[in-house]
Amino acid sequence: MKKRVIRIVGIIIFIVLGIYLGFLFYKDYQIRHAKIEVILKEDLSMEFGEEKKISDFVMHINGEKILDDKKISYQKIGKQKVSFSYINEDNIKVSYQFEVEIKDSVEPFVWLGKTYHVQKDKEIDLLEAIQYGDNYDSHPNCIIEGSYDLTTIGKYPLTFVISDSSGNTYRHDFILDVYEPNPEEKPSAETNYIDFEEIKKNHKTEKTKIGLDISSWQGDVDFEKIKEAGVEFLFVRVGSKSSPTEYFVDKKFERNMELARQYKIPVGIYYYSYAGNEKDAREEAKWVIKQLKDYKIDLPVVFDWEEWNNFNFYRVSFYELTKIAEAFLEEIEKAGYQGMLYSSKSYLENVWYQTKYDIWLAHYTSKTNYEGKYQYWQMTSSGKIDGINGPVDVNIFYQ
Repeated sequence: MKKRVIRIVGIIIFIVLGIYLGFLFYKDYQIRHAKIEVILKEDLSMEFGEEKKISDFVMHINGEKILDDKKISYQKIGKQKVSFSYINEDNIKVSYQFEVEIKDSVEPFVWLGKTYHVQKDKEIDLLEAIQYGDNYDSHPNCIIEGSYDLTTIGKYPLTFVISDSSGNTYRHDFILDVYEPNPEEKPSAETNYIDFEEIKKNHKTEKTKIGLDISSWQGDVDFEKIKEAGVEFLFVRVGSKSSPTEYFVDKKFERNMELARQYKIPVGIYYYSYAGNEKDAREEAKWVIKQLKDYKIDLPVVFDWEEWNNFNFYRVSFYELTKIAEAFLEEIEKAGYQGMLYSSKSYLENVWYQTKYDIWLAHYTSKTNYEGKYQYWQMTSSGKIDGINGPVDVNIFYQ
């Protein structure tokens, strides 16, 4: 009896296993012989830095929507295999693969006007003194066409030529003005102040708030007076670096934070960065987070990178610089704060890649024509307000 039961159970298991294997073979046969009808667009290329999904290249599939319509990585120039799946008209999941070519057709960029002024006998490498960069190459090739002599006063017609590894070349004609400074000329110390009340009158609405950003440069701010004047928020500098390995806390950071809390003024933080790679940026962010542990932060923590005069020294592409900023802000947001990128209109338009983080725009004008998205606008560095001796940056927040 026992042997008979075992025999029956064995037969049942054999039958079930046979059915299961048959099903697997059938599904495999279906998949291998499933109808795949994919029509791709004629142009299977995209620009480096351009955000596209798989569906942007697919015109038609014999079924419903793509199941994994992911963004295509553009970190490297060249051909890249892209795979996706979809359910065809026979309700079978099928896979498809094609190649996309990542191209770079963007010319390198040079910060150079019609005239470049150099003081006579100044010991500089003109190629390194002129700022330049590229979206993809960390160190594009540069030459200066024409002759000049930094020891002789004169105006020299030259051409700055910059090329990247993709074959994009930009030529810029300019005049090198080698001059002798006049010892009798003294730079004007006058500042054309913009009164805080005037800014409020022109920009304060139900959907805006007016605030300042402050640091040790503003000395001992009289918080009672700025509160009375109508300051609705502050960005306070936490500090920066004095060397590649030495940080410093802004001399007025603790005072500004304590008094902002006392006078109930919402506070954000900005950090002046010298990061040249993602590792340094993350370390800087962690240092900032340590300084903030005893304070309530109401507004974003800001990455402020302004090493444009030394940009050539950093040997980074515009894409790499954006990744540096994002590395810093990623650490900030992992710690529970809101991250934000600060930069001027020119650099936002010509250097930084689009990022998911909020933007603090610097553009010193009465009405900005910047077309990108931004949450804060630093409209002047010459604000005048009762409670601060000297100029101060004034900002507008758009709710």
